[in-house]
Amino acid sequence: MTAFLYLAALLASTACMALLDRRFRLVLWRAPRAGAITVAIGIAFFLAWDLAAIASGHYAAGQSAGMTGIMLAPELPLEEIVFITFLCYLTLVLRGLVVLVLRRVPSAGYDGGRAAPRAGAGSAAGSVAGPAAGAAAGSEERP
Repeated sequence: MTAFLYLAALLASTACMALLDRRFRLVLWRAPRAGAITVAIGIAFFLAWDLAAIASGHYAAGQSAGMTGIMLAPELPLEEIVFITFLCYLTLVLRGLVVLVLRRVPSAGYDGGRAAPRAGAGSAAGSVAGPAAGAAAGSEERP
C-alpha cells in the first residue's frame, strides 16, 4: 500500500490545484488551450532536462517504499513525470493567484498588463493644483 503514497500525494495536490484553478478561473478554466500548451511546453523542457541529466550520469532514480517502482525509461520513474506536471501547473496557478490578488488590491497599482491610464492621470485632478482645480475644470459646460 505504501508503494503508491508519493504518487497519490502528487495526484491529490494536482487535484487541489485544479480546484483552485476552477474556482478562480486562473489557467485551464480561463484559457484552456493556452494553459494546456504552456503546461506541455514546461513538461517537455523539464523532461528533456531530466533525460540529459540521466544520459550524463548526474541523475539516478532513487528507491523508496513510497514509490511505485514503475519506470518509464531507465532511471525515469512514473512519479517524475507526474511531479513535473504538478510543478508546471502549480507555477501557472500561483502566477494566476498573484495576478488576481494584485488586481484586487487598489494600492498595488497593477493593471494586469493593460496600459489603460489611471483615473486622474493627465487631468487637472492629478495636477499639482489638486482636486479642487480638477472639479472647477470639470464643471465647465460642453456644447
